Amino acid sequence: MTVVLCLAVFVLSILLTGAIRNYALRKQLMDVPNARSSHTVPTPRGGGVGIVGAFLLGLPVAVYLELLTVADASVLAIPGLGVAAIGFADDHGHIAARWRLLGHFIAAGLGLALLANWPIVPLYGSVYLSGVWLAIPLVVGLVWLLNLYNFMDGIDGIAGVQAVTVCLGLAWLSYLYATPADVTLALLLAAASAGFLCWNLPPAKIFMGDAGSGFLGLVIGLLWLKIASHAPQVFWAGLVLMGVFVVDATWTLVVRLRRGEKVYEAHRSHAYQHAAQRWGHGKVTAAVAVVNLGWLLPLAGLMAAGLHAGISTVVAFVPLFIVVVHFKRYGKEPSVSE
Repeated sequence: MTVVLCLAVFVLSILLTGAIRNYALRKQLMDVPNARSSHTVPTPRGGGVGIVGAFLLGLPVAVYLELLTVADASVLAIPGLGVAAIGFADDHGHIAARWRLLGHFIAAGLGLALLANWPIVPLYGSVYLSGVWLAIPLVVGLVWLLNLYNFMDGIDGIAGVQAVTVCLGLAWLSYLYATPADVTLALLLAAASAGFLCWNLPPAKIFMGDAGSGFLGLVIGLLWLKIASHAPQVFWAGLVLMGVFVVDATWTLVVRLRRGEKVYEAHRSHAYQHAAQRWGHGKVTAAVAVVNLGWLLPLAGLMAAGLHAGISTVVAFVPLFIVVVHFKRYGKEPSVSE
């Protein structure tokens, strides 16, 4: 039944994204290119609502089919819907950054509170971190995942490909080490993201928008922590699965802070954006898929099976860091006057 439901969610996501594209064209909700953009023609935005709608509509059906419990669905649905609403409002107008951030923290805290069990963070050997005192770093981490997903949604297809591949990886790890409910959640989210991706692959016919990117960042983060609450060995493995976005966004933030730049202002200084200037959107997006499935996923599997988490995380992230530094060093960010 899970496969049939995922196919239905996939088709629904395609249909909803198409309907939203027509709505955006009628309302002139367009992303108009500027000096900081990676696209060259006006493109409708807000297509991520298709992901949100298809996924959330699939959850009650999964509950009815006894693939999930109401509690399983609520962990992702309630905070995810809140973040999507903030993003939707911002896509249609403007919400000050401080209020958006406050909403993000509330949603992340609510999602963590809805988890049946606290995530367990393995450190070394039999040493683990757990307990309520982890709440602050975990909430901050979720808010960072939410926002870095927004930052990394800057070229055609990249955010959708990241969501599909990471969710498939989380589904596999859940199948091996966690619960059937986590497998269902991961596959439903992958299916909803894949439906949107049919419209967003280069050349994109619609962009995701803040509603979709914020939703995916938070929900993927919560799903990762939910799985880790059942299977602690998946904590570091799940982080490795998200490595491409985590490394590029985090290092870019560090560089911008060192330069004294306003981190909340639009820019085009991420490594993937420099790479897209050289190779084009399609090749960079394809490269992300290859790295995720051919490099990070096998390493994550080995980590979950018992390979040393610290060493494996370094092995996974160092090549990504080298690539990011290379493109940031030799890439060129256009000035506002260009």
